[in-house]
Amino acid sequence: MKRLLGFACLLWISAAQAQGTEIPVTPAKPLTLQEAWRLAEQGSISLKTARAAVIAAEGHAEDTRGLLWNNPELNAEGLRRKLPPSDLGATTNREWGAGITQALEIAGQHGHRREAARQELIAAQLLAQESEREVRADVEKRFVQVLALQARIGIERDSLALIERTSSFAGKRVAAGEDSRLDGNVALIEAGRARNQLGALMDQLLQARAELGEILQWPSATLPDVVGDLESRATVPALERLLETAADRSQLKALQAKEVAARSKLDLELAARIPDITVGLGVGREGPQDFRENIALLSVSVPLPLFKRNSGNVAQAQADLARAQAERQALERGQGANVRALWHRYQSLRNRVQTLRDAVLPALEENQRLSQQSLREGEIGVPQQVLVNRQLLDGRRDLLEAITELRLTRIALDQIAGNAAETGTR
Repeated sequence: MKRLLGFACLLWISAAQAQGTEIPVTPAKPLTLQEAWRLAEQGSISLKTARAAVIAAEGHAEDTRGLLWNNPELNAEGLRRKLPPSDLGATTNREWGAGITQALEIAGQHGHRREAARQELIAAQLLAQESEREVRADVEKRFVQVLALQARIGIERDSLALIERTSSFAGKRVAAGEDSRLDGNVALIEAGRARNQLGALMDQLLQARAELGEILQWPSATLPDVVGDLESRATVPALERLLETAADRSQLKALQAKEVAARSKLDLELAARIPDITVGLGVGREGPQDFRENIALLSVSVPLPLFKRNSGNVAQAQADLARAQAERQALERGQGANVRALWHRYQSLRNRVQTLRDAVLPALEENQRLSQQSLREGEIGVPQQVLVNRQLLDGRRDLLEAITELRLTRIALDQIAGNAAETGTR
C-alpha cells in the first residue's frame, strides 16, 4: 500500500511539472543572525580567497625553512675517445666524470627571505581574520535592514488601521451632514497614501531579503525570512578602551607585518647585488686502460657583477616598502578619528532614542487618545485628527530610524574597534 501511495505521489509531481504547475515549497524557519553568519562564512568568496592566501603563504614559508635556498646540482658525463692507429692498432678509451655543485649565498639573503616569508604569512592570517570580520559586519548590516523594514511595515500597518478607522468615522459624519465632503476627502486621501506607503515598503523588504539571500548564497527558489532583536542590549566600552583596541586591530597589524616583509625584501634585493659563490666537487677517470688516471676536482666560481647590479629589483622593493608604509600610516591616522566620530555618533543616537521613547512618543500617544475622544464629542474635526495621527506615525518612524542607526553605528564600531566592542556585546 505504501509503495502504491509513493508511486501515486511521483506521478502527481511529474504531472504537475509537465503542466507547468508550481509545487508549493515549505518555507524554512526564520533565520537568526548566528545562522546567517555561519552560512555567509561557508559561502563567502572573499573569505575563501583570504584563506587560500594563507595556504599559499604557508607553502612559501615552508620553502624558506630549508638549510639553503638553492638546490645542489648533480652532473655526470661519459666520453668515448678513439686514438689514432699505432703499432698496437686502433685504441678506444672510455672516460667518465661526475660531480656536484652548490650555489652559496654569502650576504645573508636566506635570512632576509625567511623573515619576509614569515611576515607575509602573519599578514595573510591577520587579513583572513579581518575578512571574516568584514563578512560578519556586512551580513549583520543587511540583516538589520531586513529587521528594520519588517518593523517599519508593522508600524505602517498599525497606522493604516488607525487611519481607516478615522476615515470610516469621517464617512459616517459626512453622510450625517455633520462634516463637509472636504473633511471626508482628507481622510480618504490619508488612507490612500498610507496604503501606497505600505506597498512601497513591501517592495523594499523584498529587495532587502533578496540582497541578504545573495550574500548568504541562499537557494533562489525562496528568500530568507529573519527573526531577531533590532536593538543591541549591550553597552559600548569607553572611548579610551575603543582607541586602545583599534590600535591592535588585525587590519593594522597586517599592514605592519606587510611593511616588515617589504623591508626584508628590500634587504634581500640589496644583498642580491653580492654574487653567490658556486662550489663544486667532482671525480672522474681518464686515460687508456693501462694508465688510468683518477681525478678529483674542486671548483669555485663567482660571477662578476659588472653589468647587472639588480637595480630594477631594488627599485621595485623600495617602491613596495614606500607603499606599505603609506598604507599603514594612512590607517593609523584615520582609524582614531573614525573611532571618535562613531563613538560620539553612538552616544548622540542613544540619547535621541531615549528622548523619543521616554518623552516624545508618550506625549504623542496621549495626544492621539485625547484627539479621538474630542473627535467623537465633536470638539475637533477630521483634519485635526489626521494631523495628530500623522504626528504619531512620524514619531514612531523617527524612533525606529534612530534605533536602526544606533545598531548600524554599533556594527561599525565592532568592525573598526574589534575585540573591545565585541566583548561589550557579550
